[in-house]
Amino acid sequence: MHFSAANITSLIVAASFAGGLNIYATVLTLGVLARTHWVALPAGLSGIGDTWVIVTCAVLFVVELFADKIPGFDMVWNGLQTIVRVPVAGLVAYHASSQLSPGMQLLATAIGAGIALASHSSKTLVRAAVTPSPEPISNIALSSTEDVLAVGITWFATHHPVIAASMAIALLGAAFLAARALVRAIQKPMKKILGMDRERVVNAGERPGA
Repeated sequence: MHFSAANITSLIVAASFAGGLNIYATVLTLGVLARTHWVALPAGLSGIGDTWVIVTCAVLFVVELFADKIPGFDMVWNGLQTIVRVPVAGLVAYHASSQLSPGMQLLATAIGAGIALASHSSKTLVRAAVTPSPEPISNIALSSTEDVLAVGITWFATHHPVIAASMAIALLGAAFLAARALVRAIQKPMKKILGMDRERVVNAGERPGA
């Protein structure tokens, strides 16, 4: 792959989106691809194929594979992962853009962290709406889909970065709309419940003086 500024930016956008879903799967995929020489990565990412990086991400990926599929605990897990996914995605973007000018490198880092935050936030909002479901199948299916997307988009970004970046932006927009719709759907019954409770309190307060 020719590492022009456009290709590097596209790779960062796609990988950052995937990192917001599952940073361990993203870094592990990049590391394995680099270690096996299946693809060439930007020079700044040469260290991502080191043994300790691959082993660490593999272990944490297995942990997340199970932790992210337990209703209720997945919300705690995703909350904690905020301090991991966003900074690590920014770090990957920083190293991926090492051949660019310092100003462009800082911009790429900010873009990577920002996209990862947006992806992570959308995922968390959708998960917050799905987790209360009494059956665990929807939660497991959603988490598995996120894992597959993280690996698939990362792999695709190393071969067709511009297309992968376009897919990531489209998926991010769809996730945002879905999260917004789910939040609104939850707000309606909550407002009714709160309204009924408020009405009961008012009625209870009026009775003694009647």
